[in-house]
Amino acid sequence: MALLEIKDLQVYYGVIQALKGITFEVNEGEIVTLIGANGAGKTTTMQSIMGLIHPRSGEIIYNGQNIVGMPTHKIVRLGMTQVPEGRRVFSELSVYDNLVMGGYVNKNPSEIKKDIETVYGLFPRLKERKSQPAGMLSGGEQQMLAMGRALMSHPKLMMLDEPSMGLAPILVTQVFEMIKHLHSTGTTILLVEQNAEKALAIADRAYVLETGNIILSGTGSELANSDLVKKAYLGN
Repeated sequence: MALLEIKDLQVYYGVIQALKGITFEVNEGEIVTLIGANGAGKTTTMQSIMGLIHPRSGEIIYNGQNIVGMPTHKIVRLGMTQVPEGRRVFSELSVYDNLVMGGYVNKNPSEIKKDIETVYGLFPRLKERKSQPAGMLSGGEQQMLAMGRALMSHPKLMMLDEPSMGLAPILVTQVFEMIKHLHSTGTTILLVEQNAEKALAIADRAYVLETGNIILSGTGSELANSDLVKKAYLGN
Protein backbone atom coordinates (compact mmCIF):
# COMPACT_ATOMS: atom_id res chain seq x y z
CA MET A 1 0.00 0.00 0.00
CA ALA A 2 1.33 3.43 -0.96
CA LEU A 3 2.01 5.59 2.08
CA LEU A 4 3.23 8.47 -0.09
CA GLU A 5 2.26 9.18 -3.70
CA ILE A 6 3.76 11.97 -5.77
CA LYS A 7 1.69 12.66 -8.89
CA ASP A 8 2.87 14.88 -11.77
CA LEU A 9 4.65 17.30 -9.41
CA GLN A 10 5.83 20.52 -11.05
CA VAL A 11 7.88 23.09 -9.16
CA TYR A 12 9.31 26.37 -10.40
CA TYR A 13 11.86 28.84 -9.04
CA GLY A 14 10.75 31.93 -10.88
CA VAL A 15 10.85 30.99 -14.58
CA ILE A 16 13.12 27.99 -13.99
CA GLN A 17 11.32 24.65 -13.75
CA ALA A 18 13.01 22.52 -11.09
CA LEU A 19 10.62 19.54 -11.16
CA LYS A 20 9.03 18.65 -14.49
CA GLY A 21 6.05 16.50 -13.57
CA ILE A 22 7.62 13.73 -11.49
CA THR A 23 5.56 10.77 -10.30
CA PHE A 24 6.64 8.13 -7.79
CA GLU A 25 5.46 6.34 -4.67
CA VAL A 26 6.72 5.02 -1.36
CA ASN A 27 4.96 1.97 0.00
CA GLU A 28 4.55 1.39 3.70
CA GLY A 29 7.53 -0.44 5.17
CA GLU A 30 9.90 0.29 2.28
CA ILE A 31 13.22 2.03 1.91
CA VAL A 32 12.96 4.05 -1.29
CA THR A 33 15.88 6.11 -2.53
CA LEU A 34 16.16 9.01 -4.96
CA ILE A 35 19.58 9.30 -6.56
CA GLY A 36 20.90 11.97 -8.86
CA ALA A 37 23.59 14.59 -9.31
CA ASN A 38 23.63 18.02 -7.70
CA GLY A 39 20.84 20.13 -9.16
CA ALA A 40 18.73 17.14 -10.20
CA GLY A 41 15.83 18.23 -7.98
CA LYS A 42 16.22 15.83 -5.04
CA THR A 43 16.15 18.41 -2.25
CA THR A 44 13.39 20.35 -4.01
CA THR A 45 11.33 17.15 -3.98
CA MET A 46 11.86 16.72 -0.24
CA GLN A 47 11.05 20.34 0.55
CA SER A 48 7.90 20.20 -1.58
CA ILE A 49 6.69 17.10 0.26
CA MET A 50 7.25 18.81 3.63
CA GLY A 51 5.39 21.97 2.58
CA LEU A 52 8.50 24.17 2.54
CA ILE A 53 8.12 24.81 -1.20
CA HIS A 54 4.75 25.18 -2.90
CA PRO A 55 4.43 23.30 -6.20
CA ARG A 56 2.76 24.94 -9.17
CA SER A 57 0.78 21.78 -9.91
CA GLY A 58 0.52 18.10 -9.03
CA GLU A 59 -0.50 16.11 -5.97
CA ILE A 60 1.29 14.89 -2.86
CA ILE A 61 -0.85 12.16 -1.30
CA TYR A 62 0.21 11.06 2.17
CA ASN A 63 -1.76 8.28 3.82
CA GLY A 64 -4.66 8.95 1.43
CA GLN A 65 -4.74 12.72 1.97
CA ASN A 66 -3.59 15.42 -0.45
CA ILE A 67 -1.22 17.57 1.62
CA VAL A 68 -0.32 20.18 -1.00
CA GLY A 69 -0.66 23.58 0.66
CA MET A 70 -0.68 22.15 4.18
CA PRO A 71 1.63 23.89 6.71
CA THR A 72 4.75 21.95 7.65
CA HIS A 73 3.85 21.61 11.34
CA LYS A 74 0.56 19.94 10.39
CA ILE A 75 2.38 17.56 8.05
CA VAL A 76 4.66 16.55 10.95
CA ARG A 77 1.60 15.88 13.10
CA LEU A 78 0.30 13.51 10.41
CA GLY A 79 3.39 11.35 10.91
CA MET A 80 6.00 12.57 8.45
CA THR A 81 9.38 14.08 9.29
CA GLN A 82 12.57 15.12 7.54
CA VAL A 83 16.23 14.93 8.52
CA PRO A 84 17.54 17.90 6.49
CA GLU A 85 20.72 18.12 4.49
CA GLY A 86 23.55 19.35 6.72
CA ARG A 87 21.82 17.97 9.84
CA ARG A 88 20.74 21.44 11.09
CA VAL A 89 21.04 20.67 14.79
CA PHE A 90 20.59 23.53 17.27
CA SER A 91 24.31 23.94 17.92
CA GLU A 92 24.09 25.98 21.12
CA LEU A 93 21.50 23.72 22.75
CA SER A 94 22.43 20.50 24.52
CA VAL A 95 21.82 17.11 22.99
CA TYR A 96 18.97 16.61 25.45
CA ASP A 97 17.34 19.94 24.56
CA ASN A 98 17.63 19.19 20.84
CA LEU A 99 15.66 16.00 21.43
CA VAL A 100 13.07 17.89 23.48
CA MET A 101 12.65 20.26 20.51
CA GLY A 102 11.98 17.25 18.30
CA GLY A 103 9.11 16.23 20.57
CA TYR A 104 7.26 19.54 20.30
CA VAL A 105 4.16 17.85 18.88
CA ASN A 106 3.77 15.93 22.15
CA LYS A 107 2.43 17.98 25.05
CA ASN A 108 2.98 15.26 27.67
CA PRO A 109 6.35 15.77 29.48
CA SER A 110 6.49 12.20 30.79
CA GLU A 111 5.98 10.80 27.28
CA ILE A 112 8.71 13.10 25.93
CA LYS A 113 11.14 11.78 28.55
CA LYS A 114 10.20 8.22 27.66
CA ASP A 115 10.77 8.95 23.97
CA ILE A 116 14.18 10.46 24.75
CA GLU A 117 15.16 7.26 26.56
CA THR A 118 14.06 5.29 23.50
CA VAL A 119 16.36 7.45 21.34
CA TYR A 120 19.21 6.92 23.81
CA GLY A 121 18.62 3.19 23.46
CA LEU A 122 19.03 3.46 19.69
CA PHE A 123 21.99 5.83 19.91
CA PRO A 124 23.87 5.25 23.19
CA ARG A 125 26.48 7.84 22.20
CA LEU A 126 23.82 10.54 22.52
CA LYS A 127 23.17 9.55 26.12
CA GLU A 128 26.88 9.86 26.85
CA ARG A 129 26.84 13.35 25.30
CA LYS A 130 23.41 14.46 26.51
CA SER A 131 24.64 17.57 28.35
CA GLN A 132 27.04 18.72 25.63
CA PRO A 133 26.16 21.47 23.16
CA ALA A 134 25.22 19.87 19.87
CA GLY A 135 27.76 22.05 18.08
CA MET A 136 30.56 20.21 19.88
CA LEU A 137 29.55 16.81 18.51
CA SER A 138 31.35 15.13 15.63
CA GLY A 139 29.64 15.01 12.24
CA GLY A 140 28.55 11.42 12.80
CA GLU A 141 27.18 12.24 16.25
CA GLN A 142 25.28 15.21 14.85
CA GLN A 143 23.72 12.89 12.27
CA MET A 144 22.66 10.55 15.09
CA LEU A 145 21.15 13.55 16.87
CA ALA A 146 19.31 14.75 13.76
CA MET A 147 17.83 11.28 13.26
CA GLY A 148 17.00 10.94 16.95
CA ARG A 149 15.33 14.36 16.96
CA ALA A 150 13.23 13.31 13.96
CA LEU A 151 12.16 10.14 15.74
CA MET A 152 10.75 12.17 18.63
CA SER A 153 7.63 12.93 16.55
CA HIS A 154 6.88 9.20 16.05
CA PRO A 155 7.04 9.35 12.24
CA LYS A 156 5.48 6.74 10.00
CA LEU A 157 7.66 8.11 7.21
CA MET A 158 11.15 9.55 7.71
CA MET A 159 12.82 11.42 4.88
CA LEU A 160 16.59 11.76 4.96
CA ASP A 161 18.32 14.33 2.76
CA GLU A 162 21.98 13.50 2.02
CA PRO A 163 22.70 11.93 5.44
CA SER A 164 26.25 10.91 4.49
CA MET A 165 27.32 14.30 3.13
CA GLY A 166 30.63 15.52 4.52
CA LEU A 167 31.31 12.42 6.61
CA ALA A 168 34.42 10.24 6.63
CA PRO A 169 33.97 6.82 4.96
CA ILE A 170 33.79 4.92 8.26
CA LEU A 171 31.04 7.28 9.47
CA VAL A 172 29.17 6.91 6.18
CA THR A 173 29.01 3.17 6.81
CA GLN A 174 27.71 3.82 10.33
CA VAL A 175 25.01 6.18 9.04
CA PHE A 176 23.70 3.55 6.63
CA GLU A 177 23.68 1.00 9.44
CA MET A 178 21.60 3.48 11.47
CA ILE A 179 19.15 3.83 8.59
CA LYS A 180 18.77 0.07 8.31
CA HIS A 181 18.20 -0.15 12.05
CA LEU A 182 15.53 2.56 12.00
CA HIS A 183 13.84 0.74 9.15
CA SER A 184 13.88 -2.50 11.14
CA THR A 185 11.86 -0.77 13.89
CA GLY A 186 9.01 -0.19 11.43
CA THR A 187 9.79 3.27 10.03
CA THR A 188 9.26 3.77 6.30
CA ILE A 189 12.24 5.58 4.74
CA LEU A 190 12.57 7.96 1.78
CA LEU A 191 16.27 8.53 1.23
CA VAL A 192 17.88 11.20 -0.94
CA GLU A 193 21.55 10.42 -1.35
CA GLN A 194 24.49 11.15 -3.65
CA ASN A 195 26.30 7.99 -2.52
CA ALA A 196 24.41 5.84 -4.99
CA GLU A 197 26.27 2.64 -4.19
CA LYS A 198 25.41 2.74 -0.47
CA ALA A 199 21.85 3.94 -1.09
CA LEU A 200 21.00 1.28 -3.67
CA ALA A 201 22.46 -1.44 -1.44
CA ILE A 202 19.79 -0.86 1.22
CA ALA A 203 16.88 0.29 -1.00
CA ASP A 204 13.83 -1.81 -1.78
CA ARG A 205 13.15 0.44 -4.75
CA ALA A 206 14.86 3.44 -6.31
CA TYR A 207 14.37 6.27 -8.76
CA VAL A 208 16.95 8.22 -10.75
CA LEU A 209 16.26 11.94 -10.93
CA GLU A 210 17.95 14.01 -13.64
CA THR A 211 17.28 17.71 -14.28
CA GLY A 212 13.83 17.53 -12.76
CA ASN A 213 12.75 14.29 -14.45
CA ILE A 214 12.63 10.70 -13.26
CA ILE A 215 14.52 8.85 -15.97
CA LEU A 216 14.77 5.38 -14.44
CA SER A 217 13.14 3.29 -11.71
CA GLY A 218 13.34 -0.24 -10.35
CA THR A 219 14.47 -2.26 -7.38
CA GLY A 220 17.67 -1.24 -5.64
CA SER A 221 19.54 -4.19 -7.13
CA GLU A 222 18.15 -3.55 -10.63
CA LEU A 223 19.42 0.01 -10.62
CA ALA A 224 22.75 -1.01 -9.09
CA ASN A 225 23.23 -3.30 -12.08
CA SER A 226 21.97 -0.79 -14.66
CA ASP A 227 24.61 0.27 -17.17
CA LEU A 228 23.30 3.84 -17.09
CA VAL A 229 23.55 4.03 -13.29
CA LYS A 230 26.95 2.32 -13.25
CA LYS A 231 28.34 4.82 -15.73
CA ALA A 232 26.78 7.95 -14.29
CA TYR A 233 26.74 7.31 -10.53
CA LEU A 234 28.88 4.31 -9.62
CA GLY A 235 32.06 5.20 -11.47
CA ASN A 236 32.01 2.01 -13.56
